[in-house]
Order: sequence, then structure tokens, then C-alpha cells
Amino acid sequence: MRPRGAAVAADIEGTLIRRGDPGYEDARTGAVWNEVTPRRFPDVLVRAATEADVVHALTWARAQGLRVSLRSGGHNWSGAPLRDGGLLLDLSGLRQCAITPAHGSEPPTATVGPAATGQDLVAALTPQDLAFPVGHCPTVAVGGFLLSGGLGWNSRAWGASCADVREIRAVTADGRTVICSDTEYPELFWAARGAGPGFCAAVTGFRLALRPHPASIMATGLTFPLDEVSRVTEWAEPLARRLPPYVETAFVLASSGPPTESAPRGPRITVAATAFAATEREARQALEPFADCPFGACAVTRRPPVPVSFAALHEGAAAIWPPAHRYAADNLWSPESHATQLTRIADAVAHAPSGKSLVLSPVQPVSQEPALLRNMAFAPLGESYLVCYAIWDDPAGDQDNARWLRDAMAAADPRGDGCRYIAETDLEAGPARARRSYAPATWDRLQEIKAQWDPENLFHSYLAP
Repeated sequence: MRPRGAAVAADIEGTLIRRGDPGYEDARTGAVWNEVTPRRFPDVLVRAATEADVVHALTWARAQGLRVSLRSGGHNWSGAPLRDGGLLLDLSGLRQCAITPAHGSEPPTATVGPAATGQDLVAALTPQDLAFPVGHCPTVAVGGFLLSGGLGWNSRAWGASCADVREIRAVTADGRTVICSDTEYPELFWAARGAGPGFCAAVTGFRLALRPHPASIMATGLTFPLDEVSRVTEWAEPLARRLPPYVETAFVLASSGPPTESAPRGPRITVAATAFAATEREARQALEPFADCPFGACAVTRRPPVPVSFAALHEGAAAIWPPAHRYAADNLWSPESHATQLTRIADAVAHAPSGKSLVLSPVQPVSQEPALLRNMAFAPLGESYLVCYAIWDDPAGDQDNARWLRDAMAAADPRGDGCRYIAETDLEAGPARARRSYAPATWDRLQEIKAQWDPENLFHSYLAP
């Protein structure tokens, strides 16, 4: 008679690949969107085809004494799903997306699998005149994005994307399937909205509250030589904070920009603003102040307000974060201003070894309205926020670009005590990176919930050096 573990493994409808099997290395490297694949090697990879596969895989892992890591879309820059030993449970086959229309007083909702991407949601929602604060990059899957909190499009008005999660469906360490909400298993629901790669269960589905699609989305932007960073940020940051919450403003510091008639090729700073408004007139009025820049004559390019769509915004983001590239990323919440932070990091950007590297710094990246931060582990942890991306395509540049990222972040955070956002922090940069992504009381509560729901530590927690 076959051992129970073998029987459970045979029940899996998806794919089970052991280290040494044909296809193992393709499956391992394919678990990370980044072309930089960490040299960490799971013993087994399971690609789940159904929720039942998730239950079977966790049962089998417990029987075999294997710890479990999880992957939805693989966009984690540190490659957190890849761990040495254990079982990597790949949820990328759980990509369902179903819309439930409004009924009476009940608003419309979407039921989605963890591997559904922002691009998938936009394609499903736009024809029905609905929207959700999806991630800025189109191929980010909702699983890791929502578990980390989610800084999506229009989050200054709509809040963290996880604020619109109404329920999660999860398989716990003991093999139970539970539905969690504000009223059912509320402690697990709280952790699911912010714990990120340290969450202590396998989420197989989300029920999302949907919003009316903005009647008008318009975008504008001005680009300057990077040596104007102080003047640009000191003008644009207070302006952005005065604008209606449906205007999303971000600074982008690029290591190299194309030559123009007024400036040679070189590092740039762009002020980009997008309005998600009820009318086109409202959108244009909200963006008007950007046309009145007192030193606008110094701009190397000016983009007047133009209508855009979520799909077009995703196309633009895909150009900034192209696939088939090598990435390293880190971020910082700071009590200091954007002007201070971006002036500190500008010299590093100007001397980046790759012309594709950049810093993204949104002004007020998420609403701080208490109602939109209720019952979640996620919280904004500073007045300013930036993410630094090293982007290159030649493996020979790995060491130079990784070193550049850490030097750039050290310039932005000279005391080394800044806070982080768990979704995009360099988890291997220091053992305190995960802890610094949460307020102390939140971190302690996450550890308590982990101990309650995963007492045998089946699920890998936060990656560390």
C-alpha cells in the first residue's frame, strides 16, 4: 500500500516537479518575473490547477516535513518565493475573474484568483464601466499585491488597494479552507491586508468591492534636467498636496533621457500627474496648475493634458518596467520632504551604471483617511516615499547594479533607520527590513497571529539575509 504522502501527491491535478526532474530549472527560474534568479533551490515545486490542489499540496508538505513558500505572479523583486529546500506552491494557475453586478443596495464585486493581474482586471472591468485600484505595472498579480497592502492607481483617493478587499478565501496550515472577513476570522483577515510574503496561509481567492469607472482620466507631465531637482520638487510637492485627492502626482528620476533640442541626453526628473475625475472639465481644471510652472521654460519636454485609460497607463508602465530584464529594488518611507529625499539621491541616479534605472517617488501615494486604513496590517509610515529600481539586461552588470542600488538607498537614508513598504523592499539588505515595514505594535500582532495559525511554522515567513 502506498504511503499516505504518496497518495496525496497523486491527487494533485496540477504539476509536481522535484529537484533533478526534467523541467525543474525552467520551473524554478519561471517562478520569478525578474531575470535575476536567486540561487535558492526548493526541493519540490507544485503548480496548483485548483484550490483542491492547494489543500493536497499542503497536506503532502506536512506529511513530508517540508516548509512551504507561495508564488502568485512572481513580481517580488527579492525572489521571496524561492527558498532552499521545502515546497514552492505556485498559484499562477488560479487566475479566475468573475464579476457580480450590483443588486439592490449591494455594490458590484469581483471574485478573483491570486494570479489574476491588474491587466486582467482592467480588461474585465472597463467594459462594465467599473474600476479597481490595480497595480501600476500591468503584469503584477493581485495575490502578493493585495497581501502587501497595494499602492495602486488613484490610491490617494481610493486608499490602499486592500481596503477594497471584502473577503479572502484561504487554506490554512492545518488544511482547512476558511473565508475571512471583518466578521469571520477577523484576525486572519487583518493580517491578509498587509502582511505580504509573511502571511501565514495560502490565499486562493479575493472578493473585491468595485468602484464606478472615472468618467475622465487625463495625464500631463513636465521633464527637466536632473540638476533642477531641488527647484522642481520644492515647487511641485506643495502643489501636489493642495490638489484634489483624485490627482496622482509622482516624481520620476531617470538615469538617462533622450536628447532634445534644448538639452543633450542626460539624467532627468519628470513631474507626472494623472487625474481620475468625474468629468473632463474637472480633470482639466485639476491639472491646470502644472501648466503654470514659473520656470517651465527650462523643461526639456512638456506633455499637455491628454485623455488616457487604465490600459494606456499600463502600457506606459510596461515601458518603464520592461519584461526580460534584470532588476533590484528597494524603497523608503521618510518623515522628510520629497525635496530633501530626492536631492539626496539625485547624484546617485545621475551616475547609475544602467541608463534604464530610475527612482519613482509619488506624492501622498495612499490616502491616510482613517476609514480607508481600518482593520489592516498595512499603514503608510512616512511623509515621503520613494522606490529605487536598478534595471539592466547584461548579467555581467549584476554586481555593479546591486551595489549601486544599496549605495543609492544609503544616500537617501543616511542614518539607516527609515521605514519600508514590504512589497518592494530589498529583504536581503538587512535582517531588520521586514520588521521596519510595520509599526512595532503591528509587527508584534503579526507574530502572534502567525503563532496562532501556523504553530508548526509550515509557511516560510519573511526572507532575510
